[in-house]
Amino acid sequence: MSLIDLIKNVAVKAVEATNPVHVLFGTVVSESPLEVQIHQKLKLTEEFLVITERVTRYEVNLEHNHGGGINALTGLLTTTPIRAGLKKGDKVVLLRVQGGQQFVVLDKVVK
Repeated sequence: MSLIDLIKNVAVKAVEATNPVHVLFGTVVSESPLEVQIHQKLKLTEEFLVITERVTRYEVNLEHNHGGGINALTGLLTTTPIRAGLKKGDKVVLLRVQGGQQFVVLDKVVK
């Protein structure tokens, strides 16, 4: 084995030993506090989860003005959800951060 091959081999083993990012799938088993089940023996609690904006609840207030005249409804505010956030039973995609102590909840799985 050449010196270059030996260096490449050592580098690959060093990266593997540090647990690089892995893609995982899980299921939300609790909304508050947030818990995600990876498999039967691994349930992740909030302190191990990094939540992205994509999976947080987001809603906007929309003001509606209907018609004119004496019977007009003006200034009616409604809250409209844009993203529902994570709910019990949702399937999620997670990335295990290098080292394995943190998991990024990347998005929901829809199919």
